[in-house]
Amino acid sequence: MTHSYPGRPQARIPGPQQPPPPYPRIGAGLWKRCLGGGLALWVLTAMVTYATRNTTLLPTLILLGSFLVPVAFVLWAYERHGRDLGVSAILGCFLTGGTLGVLGASVMEFYLVHPSWGMFVSVGLIEEAVKLAALVFVLRRLPGIRGIRAGLVLGAAVGFGFAALESSGYAFNAAVSTEGIDLRALIETETLRGVLTPFGHGLWTAIAGGVLLSQRRPNGRFRFTAPAFATYLGVTLLHALWDSTHGVAIWLVGQLAGGGPERQLFAEGYIPRPTAEQEHLFTLFSVGLLVLVSLLGIAWVNSLARRDPSWRNTP
Repeated sequence: MTHSYPGRPQARIPGPQQPPPPYPRIGAGLWKRCLGGGLALWVLTAMVTYATRNTTLLPTLILLGSFLVPVAFVLWAYERHGRDLGVSAILGCFLTGGTLGVLGASVMEFYLVHPSWGMFVSVGLIEEAVKLAALVFVLRRLPGIRGIRAGLVLGAAVGFGFAALESSGYAFNAAVSTEGIDLRALIETETLRGVLTPFGHGLWTAIAGGVLLSQRRPNGRFRFTAPAFATYLGVTLLHALWDSTHGVAIWLVGQLAGGGPERQLFAEGYIPRPTAEQEHLFTLFSVGLLVLVSLLGIAWVNSLARRDPSWRNTP
């Protein structure tokens, strides 16, 4: 409608406008481009570092190798199942949640964990607890975020942030030796941890987060119910089994080899003067145990996803 007044310009009532999109539009397949491009940059950085022996490139090499796979998986989770959760929630869980988790775990493990048979269980209890606490902290002012799907996506974001920072620390420790910088150890460490990253912290925290947010009240209050606590203990067991595969494999080799102090072998963490057969058995048991723990975690995540219809209907 237009109103006309003498000596005044006509005033027009604006017509209907399109509402803004509910979430930022990120091109489909960004995680693939991130993974492929990041891998190419990491390989190029490794080649240049080897060729020039330029130690100033070490932070670039470490950060690229440590964050590449976690960032790619978080992008995949956002594109496929988490667009409606918001970029700020994803980034907050990945960066803030991951950092708080690493800091909390470092402090608690320094004072509470000592070498023992139960060390891996203690580490699992601490790290899974601090990651869940970090998830709660990040989402404390976002009461509308709840449900299994949100917990799976945002729990994975916290876990992958934790894994990225932890991997960078392991890579740095591998690079620094008494004889100087060991580039080969650095690259081997980042390669191995990059391959294993999808089946570790991100997977475990996704499981715990999915159950925890499924129990969250509509007003945003978190409830640590029996299912949430049982899930926490379950992912702690997966975590402990994962960390102890090296020692368990040695113990199994000692059992099959017959004779020898198997208990001492497990405590020392190596097999003195192993035979070729023992080396093959150790590799078989180590890889087999990691695969078993990974399959258990994947099956658990799939069972949770099937319980939430919105998992299949996300944009």
